[in-house]
Amino acid sequence: MNKLNFCLTLLSLVFICCSEKTNEDDYSNRLSKLPSIEGTAQYLPSPFVTAGDRVYMVGHQDGSFPDLGWHIQGEMGGIWDHPVKLMDGFAASIAVKGSNDLFCLNRAENFINYPIGNSHHYSWDKENLTVTRFQFVPDGLEGIIIEFRIGNQAPERKEIVFSFTGMVDLRPTWLGERTNMIDAKDEVSFDEKLAAVIAKDQNNPWYVAIGSSGKGRDYSEEGIACQPVDRKGSGIDATLTFSIELKSNQEEVITIFIAGSYESENALRKTYALLKQGKDSKLTEKIRRYEKIDSISHLTIPDKDLEQMYEWLKYNTDWLVRDVPEQGRGLSAGLPDYPWWFGADMAYSLQGILATGDHALARNSIILLNRISQKTNGNGRIIHEVSTNGSVYNAGNVNETAQFISVLMAYFAWTGDKELMVKLFPDIEKGMKWLLEDMDPDGNGYPNGSGMMEIPGLDTEMIDVAVYTQQALEAAAEIARTLGEMEIAADYQKRAQALKLKINKEWWNPQDQSFGDFRGTVAEAKPIVEAALIRADTLNKPWAVDELKETKKNLRRYPSDQHVPHVVYHNWVVNTPMETGIADFEKGQKALRTAMKYENPFGVFVTGIDRSDDPDSVVLKSRKKTFSYTGAVMTLPTGVQAVAAARYGSPEDALAYLKKLQRSFSYALPGSMYEVSPDFGMVTQGWNIYGVAVPLVNHFFGIQPKAYEKTVCISPRMPLSWKEASLENVKVGSNALSLTVHQKEDHNEYRIRQTQPDWRVIVDIKNARKVVMNNEQQDLDAGADSIVTQGREITLQIYD
Repeated sequence: MNKLNFCLTLLSLVFICCSEKTNEDDYSNRLSKLPSIEGTAQYLPSPFVTAGDRVYMVGHQDGSFPDLGWHIQGEMGGIWDHPVKLMDGFAASIAVKGSNDLFCLNRAENFINYPIGNSHHYSWDKENLTVTRFQFVPDGLEGIIIEFRIGNQAPERKEIVFSFTGMVDLRPTWLGERTNMIDAKDEVSFDEKLAAVIAKDQNNPWYVAIGSSGKGRDYSEEGIACQPVDRKGSGIDATLTFSIELKSNQEEVITIFIAGSYESENALRKTYALLKQGKDSKLTEKIRRYEKIDSISHLTIPDKDLEQMYEWLKYNTDWLVRDVPEQGRGLSAGLPDYPWWFGADMAYSLQGILATGDHALARNSIILLNRISQKTNGNGRIIHEVSTNGSVYNAGNVNETAQFISVLMAYFAWTGDKELMVKLFPDIEKGMKWLLEDMDPDGNGYPNGSGMMEIPGLDTEMIDVAVYTQQALEAAAEIARTLGEMEIAADYQKRAQALKLKINKEWWNPQDQSFGDFRGTVAEAKPIVEAALIRADTLNKPWAVDELKETKKNLRRYPSDQHVPHVVYHNWVVNTPMETGIADFEKGQKALRTAMKYENPFGVFVTGIDRSDDPDSVVLKSRKKTFSYTGAVMTLPTGVQAVAAARYGSPEDALAYLKKLQRSFSYALPGSMYEVSPDFGMVTQGWNIYGVAVPLVNHFFGIQPKAYEKTVCISPRMPLSWKEASLENVKVGSNALSLTVHQKEDHNEYRIRQTQPDWRVIVDIKNARKVVMNNEQQDLDAGADSIVTQGREITLQIYD
């Protein structure tokens, strides 16, 4: 942003009119009672997030706001009110009257993250002054509240000058030009009635207001020396300055209110008034809502580090909710560079969201994604990526339509929302037709086109597309059955079973003990192998070069017209047959062992041939400035492996993958997990909840819901070291279920509570020699695999 040096200064105001005396209900007292995680000095010059559903802010943990991000180069930080940006951030300083020294509040010595906001701590040792900055974004409002607590630890009274510069930059989001959102210069003025700065884009109804509790009348064009000088854009600066007197050991608080609107000045003024009038109540509301987030699907396990990660990933998910009334409300992919909606990302993240209980968010996300997809494509195809202004960047990769249908089934199972299934079933049919006919010209059951791996050449028959299509068929069959569409259900189920058999037969490569990256002829495989060779050689991976040369030589073994599974890149998607459970058990076990070759202490490599033999190289590489996924270890592939291991009867291996994920948790941003392990890419990422919540809830605790039949199936498979574990208040439709598992020497004990006593609970008792339920031994039928019960409280002892 070009610095225009247009500043507002409120001079010589006694702080009585603009400060708040400390009391028992002040922010610092309330924050001390909240969960919190402190950052490290090493990562103070790295991003943090404070978020609400309408507005969020991204800056650095040291309190500064440098240019960051690449989607809009250098513009993805700051304060956003999608689909517009409000500010690049702000700068603040303190000075002591009579001194020429200026203390810039951009090098915090400490950063603390809370579920509902964050704080930065500064010490000016020379003057014995301290400053704590705390900020949070109220729910449902286009604004943010920032509190500066200034303390005087000197023995003498001091007169302090506090300055706050708002770095205004009203500009459109990514792809804004497609909807005629054209940025213009910003202009600023001081509104005496509002006692706040009001800035506006000259050609658009985009506004931001910056003010405090004080009422100032004077202003000047003098600024402070703490803000960045090389910002891009068409913005402008506005500075508020306050004078306060502090006795020895006294603290005073200055609260800054920032409101935005991309509609009108009238809307801006209403929001600003709500921020000022509801400051304390809005914080209370947010704290209570986050307490509720914690209480739903509340986990208690012996591993407290893992328990903490699970809890905070639920908070991370809430940070990513984007509510743009013109488009809808849904879970965005990640911050700072993906603050909009994706088909594939939602396919994973919504499964975790359902398991952790935010069914309303799942429903809203599904509706948003489906509406935009049908508006864009009209044929059931699900879009890949849409900006918050409604502009679709990619109409959809093939896997996303299949995954969306599977997510609908997961949503139906968790919520029993038949009304939405009835509404969306025509779109399900369209999507299946698009997959099975339009995208499968040779009719072999494998849709052609790009899947999760965005590597040139991998756009024919891909393993993840085949697997997720099979899952979509099963999902569509079950939804059709429950809706009474028996003929359609039978057809889908027949195709699903046939495709499952075909994948196990036609995609398994016994030589490599893996499912193939893709399936094709020798002619189709040759250029892909050549491209992989170039990549491996460029990345200096001699072991991969040798392997690929052998792969190239082995292509001669196949008839030229034969379609075979080729293992070339060792991409993580070769593990999707185990993630979904469609691989034969023996093949699945072998493939999971093969997959262990392509991981490091932080998790699974996106592309196996990128594997480094140096386990620490990912840490150094992830701090590079050029954005790239080459050589990345990502949380999604690691989470998929955790799900796969748990599904194939290896809870210990699944736990090992969760511990790999846990190594990245709070590594850079306390309380969050980066997209690329351990510290690269998005600082908080939506699909992380999938890789942690699904293994824990669906597999370790074994909770498999069928809310549409008022049934919950339970089949716990715990790590052996977890002698006692509980999951409380798990939402399943109108029911709330709690499960405690005790693993004892000769039996396992389950304590089950549910709020709807008429719901059926089906408990796995496979291979049990004795079952005691509610203190009565049960008569078991020979070979019984499960026991069906009802009631508000159920206790079972299952003896193997």
